[in-house]
Amino acid sequence: MTASDDRNRRIARRPMQGPVRASHLLGVGAFAVGTCELVLAGLLPELGSSLGVSVATAGQVVTVFGVTAALAGPVLAAFSVRWARRQVLLLALGLYLVGTALSAAAGTFGLLLGAQVLAACGAGLFLPTATVTAATLEEPERRGRAVAIVTTGMTVAIAVGAPLGTALAAIAGWRAVMLVLTGLALLVAVAVLAWIPPVQAAPDELAGLRERLKPLIDRRVLALLATTLVAFTAIYIPYTYISVVTEGATGGDGLKLASILVVLGVAGIAGNLLAGRLADRVGGRPVVAGSLIGLVVVFLLTPYWSMSLPAALVAAAAYGVIGFGVSAPQTYRILSLGGQASLSVALNGAALYLAISLSGLLGAAVITTLDVGWLGVIAAVTAAVALVLSELAQRVAIRSGARAG
Repeated sequence: MTASDDRNRRIARRPMQGPVRASHLLGVGAFAVGTCELVLAGLLPELGSSLGVSVATAGQVVTVFGVTAALAGPVLAAFSVRWARRQVLLLALGLYLVGTALSAAAGTFGLLLGAQVLAACGAGLFLPTATVTAATLEEPERRGRAVAIVTTGMTVAIAVGAPLGTALAAIAGWRAVMLVLTGLALLVAVAVLAWIPPVQAAPDELAGLRERLKPLIDRRVLALLATTLVAFTAIYIPYTYISVVTEGATGGDGLKLASILVVLGVAGIAGNLLAGRLADRVGGRPVVAGSLIGLVVVFLLTPYWSMSLPAALVAAAAYGVIGFGVSAPQTYRILSLGGQASLSVALNGAALYLAISLSGLLGAAVITTLDVGWLGVIAAVTAAVALVLSELAQRVAIRSGARAG
């Protein structure tokens, strides 16, 4: 524990007392910025109709957001590391706020893409900064829980934000969704300014640019990033095509599909929080390993998801608890390496964004060349590869004289 850590935690105890902690506020922020990307897929018909483009063309906004967030997050994190973390959070929320506000006012598809690039820059910077800040402000024995609370914001965005946003768009139009997200970002920014203390980055992060970019060539970090990329590619293959996977159980009924998604989301929230607590007790590596093993079993059973609605609901619950239990402990492992935590966590977020894109491409290839029934098998094999990479990451860390969570 460094002197900087002690100082940061002393500062942290003053602004936020009682049951509301910094991690809860930052989790709300994660929900806000996460909802923007996740809700876009449900808004494509409205976007296309409003801006005079096809649904396929409108779909480019999802790709642009994801790629921008993946690329901009690490870059902005590296160049803002000398700032107080509250300033970085406010910058991220400001970019996101302006981007969503401009999106609401966009009169052409080109302007919408430009506005979403700005919003994605904010999202890509906010999530890793919020994660590192929450961990910094907690005692070491609570860091896993703090990380889990922030990452749960993204899970809540999946379970609640995206469905509500889609419903609001159906009632009031997609621009209303952007305005609501703008307002929520403004509220979070005010709360950050009022309640998040002006903590500084750790001394080993306040180095020259070359030193700050070390995670890009650190074998321990790269091994964990590979684990994140492959693990979340596996996790999102069934999620991306869940309407197809569960078609036998839903019969194409949107309400039945919605019930499956709600169960998946609620179970994911519980799984993420539970995984954070387990990471505090036993470390991140065994929790990640257990989750990946569980996912292999769940994915191999995907042909049975469509047997009936009850079977699909049980499968969704298991999928949510196990699958979303990877995020918090994997981030915990990244933080356990120390060093340039802001950039390392930003790179981990970039790997997650890329994994979401890869899952869609891989799933489409499987459906086109093989059959829907193969999605579970491919996802299971991918999860098994992630497990191997996770264990290799641990060996790399041990050889380097460190321990990856």
